[in-house]
This record gives sequence, C-alpha cells and structure tokens, in this order.
Amino acid sequence: MFFKELYQYRNLLREIVTKNIKVMYRNSVLGMLWTLLQPLLTTLVLVFVFGYMFSGKRDLEVAVNFPIYLLCGRLLFDFYSQSTKRAMRSITGSASVIKKVRVPKYIYPLANIISTFITFLISLVVLVVFSLFFILRNDPKNPPPHITPYVFLAVVPLAVLFLLCTGVGLIISTISVFFKDVENLYDVFTLMLFYVTPIVYIPGRLGPDRWKQMAMMSNPMYAIIEMFRDCVLRGELLNPKHLLYSLGFALLMLCIGTLVFWRKQDKFILYI
Repeated sequence: MFFKELYQYRNLLREIVTKNIKVMYRNSVLGMLWTLLQPLLTTLVLVFVFGYMFSGKRDLEVAVNFPIYLLCGRLLFDFYSQSTKRAMRSITGSASVIKKVRVPKYIYPLANIISTFITFLISLVVLVVFSLFFILRNDPKNPPPHITPYVFLAVVPLAVLFLLCTGVGLIISTISVFFKDVENLYDVFTLMLFYVTPIVYIPGRLGPDRWKQMAMMSNPMYAIIEMFRDCVLRGELLNPKHLLYSLGFALLMLCIGTLVFWRKQDKFILYI
C-alpha cells in the first residue's frame, strides 16, 4: 500500500526534491559549488585544529589518514544533522500547502531527506579528491587510504544511515508540530551527538574506561561511520556487529517513526 501510494505521487515527490535543492542555493553566488567547498573548508579547519594544534602527530599515526578519517565522519554526520533538521521543519514549513492540497503528508519529510541525500552524494566528490591527493602524494607520514574492492560496500552504511535519518525525521517532524521547543532541544542534541561520536578524535584516546566505551558503542552513528571508514579508508570488510546493530536500530527508528507519524498526521492541520 505504501509503495503503491508513493509510486502514485512520485512526480510530486520529484518536484519537491528539485525545489528543495534549488532553495538551498537560492541567492548564492557560488550556488551548488558550496556543496563541495563547505566540507572542504571545514575539514581543513578541523584538521589544523584537532590534527595539529591539539593532537599533534599522535592521531595522524593512529589513524590511517587523519584528514580522510575526519572527512568521512564529518560528511556522514552533516548529512544526518541537516536531513533530520530539514525533515523536522518540513510539516510546519509546508503548512499553507497541506491546508489546501490533500496528499500523503510523509511526502514532505521524505522529500527533504532525499534532497539532502542528493547533495550529500555530490559532496562525496571532496572525499574522492582528498583520497587521490594522498595517493599521488604517497607520504609515509600520512599514508594514503587503502583502496580495495571493499570500497564498493560503502553503499551499505550509507543505506543504513538513510533509513536512520528517515525514521528519526518522521519522529521529530511529528513532535515539532505539537511542541515547537523541540527544534531548540534537537539543536543541543545534535551538538552533543557530534562530540560523543568519534569524528574529530580517535576512539582509543578515550582510554580504557569501560563506561566510556559502552556509551560510544551504543551510539549507532559510531557504528555507521566506522563501517564507512572500514570500506573507504582501511580497505577492510565492514564489521558485521556494527552492521547488525546499526541496521537494527535504524529499522526500529523507522518503524517507530512510521507508526507515530501515521497515528498523528490527521491532527497536523489543527496545529500548523
């Protein structure tokens, strides 16, 4: 039923996705070029601060390649953060249309997640450029990524991440209709999640503390990012434990999000 309805409204979904992408870069001189420049510039800043000023050479030795290590985590986390925040505002932001046109309301958060995913895929070009740079440079002090056929398995953590973002997006888009303060609370949550996820630091730097290790392992973003790094940075087969946990968590969030959204969507029009 869901897929049949989604196919029926595929043209509307495509139009909303296209519109969202255009709106992202409206009145911007560089336009979609910012999709490449933004992760490039932020990565250079973070590499300088955390790779050289704070951590020195230790992190560069622990990681296969610290700039790419950092970029992998930064790109995936940015997609999670941006897609869920846009999905969260999708219902309230489309209030005028929802009141006039009767279409499946899940189209709006889903379109925002898809449009963000498309720009995220474009931003992966920066990761390719970084990888080629270090391969050509061949600096033993900052070794290039180990590229193997396992790199093609990188689509697996990306698919899991997409499912997770969809589930979380449906949940918070529903909550934000009834509780406006959730937007401010979610900003704090994503900031906290950024620092508890090994993006700018190496997990081993947390020390042998058992509780710290358990807290980090319970974070599905950690499992997803590590799987991606296994494939594109270390040239290894992704960790099956990370896959089972992150996929199970993503499917759970998707089921909860679908149920919550479906049960509350008829009341949206009373609050938007």
